[in-house]
Amino acid sequence: MSSYPRNPPFAADEVTMLRSWIDYYRDTIRTQTAGLDAAQLAATIPGHPAVMTLGGMVKHLAFVEQWWFTIALHDRPPVGFWADVDWEADEDWDWSSARHDSPEELRAMYDAEVARSDAALDEALAAGGLDQPGRRARSDGSVATLRWILVHMVEEYARHAGHADLIRESVDGAVDL
Repeated sequence: MSSYPRNPPFAADEVTMLRSWIDYYRDTIRTQTAGLDAAQLAATIPGHPAVMTLGGMVKHLAFVEQWWFTIALHDRPPVGFWADVDWEADEDWDWSSARHDSPEELRAMYDAEVARSDAALDEALAAGGLDQPGRRARSDGSVATLRWILVHMVEEYARHAGHADLIRESVDGAVDL
């Protein structure tokens, strides 16, 4: 991986464009967390007692990948340790539990979820287009389309990439990674 994410193409079909932006932000998160040790990944912005850390962000985004591409899109149960999480006991478990994971564990977990998501997305695209509904409905009965899921993932990553910029700068002064 280079130190900078590859820019998405200026012109491409809709699927390629959306996937390129998701990949761009995935690489941005990888870049913003590269080379940091466990203490640095567990650091918060000074004076801000939030649960948001770079390590927590990596774990949260790993879960977001599984939620949207495995659970919401295909209505499959959570896999791996996600199946055993008691979200009622700690709704921010993905964020708060990351301090117990090594940098290597967090990165491997994230990369495994991205690979699983890409496979689930390939499967969905082979079965239909962007207007196909996900298979898991919300409690109100509404269902997101695959297009909505992809656009939401761009939004989710863009928001957290901005957070990562601020946290990384507060950790070691790094900017323009």
